[in-house]
Amino acid sequence: MLMKADQSVLVLIDLQEKLMPAISFGEEVADRCTTLATIAGLLGVPVLGTEQLPDKLGPNIESVRELCDSVLDKTHFDACPDGLIDQLPEGRQHIVIGGCETHVCMMQTALSLLDAGYKVWVVADATGSRNDFDRDVALDRLNESGARIVTLEMVAFEWMRDCRHPRFRDIQALIK
Repeated sequence: MLMKADQSVLVLIDLQEKLMPAISFGEEVADRCTTLATIAGLLGVPVLGTEQLPDKLGPNIESVRELCDSVLDKTHFDACPDGLIDQLPEGRQHIVIGGCETHVCMMQTALSLLDAGYKVWVVADATGSRNDFDRDVALDRLNESGARIVTLEMVAFEWMRDCRHPRFRDIQALIK
């Protein structure tokens, strides 16, 4: 099954200022999430962010925060009990998700979205944990649970579908 831009929502989990320095390859994860959100914006895909206890962990990094259509403050590791599903636009069943920490908040949110009947794609190169082993085990678990594991480039090209897409050159420049 291919992702469709007109049925997708991008959900970025907890890319917070005080958390990112502790994430393995945190700068790369943040850059990938920023690029993903930029591409989503160019293609009309809504972007939702979450922040875990922002009063303690700070807001999301600025490059992500400015690209989100809305940001959900949460206390649960899983964003769904704090209202994520209510914020998802109607008629969009494809959830593309990235963020931190892969094995805690991102994974629990993705599993709940699967349980709620959404089709979930986890952008592996836009996820991070403090420990690479935790991240890798979480990606395996998500795959076994029905999430599709993808990369940023897979998302970009599936959303566009065709090299004649009017945004092709803009997006190609972002990912090269």
